[in-house]
Amino acid sequence: MSAASRSWYVVTWRDHRDGSVQTLRARTVEDSSLGLSFVAIRDFLFESGPIVNPAEEALRSRLEKVRTLHLSLYAILSVEEVGEDPPALVFTNDKAALQLVPPDSKP
Repeated sequence: MSAASRSWYVVTWRDHRDGSVQTLRARTVEDSSLGLSFVAIRDFLFESGPIVNPAEEALRSRLEKVRTLHLSLYAILSVEEVGEDPPALVFTNDKAALQLVPPDSKP
C-alpha cells in the first residue's frame, strides 16, 4: 500500500447556507475545474460503526449523490493532511551501529 493511499484530508469550511462550520474527510483535494478560486474535494470518507454522529449523518445524506464538492477558497478554513506515518528508511550500509574507540585507549 502506498503512502498516498494511507493518508486523507480533513477539510473544514464555513457553509454558505447557514454560516455553520462543517468538517469533512476525503481522500482527494485538488484544484477545481471551475477556476482558480475553487478547490475540488472528492472520495469522501465517513465513519461506519454502531455509534451515530448526527452531524456526520446529515452531511452524509447531503453529499450522498455528490461526486465532487467544489468549495470557494474564501469558505475554506483549513485543510489538514492526516494518516499513518510512512515506513522508516532502512539503509543496507548503515553505520549508525559503529562504536568509536577513543584514540588514547590501549588495546
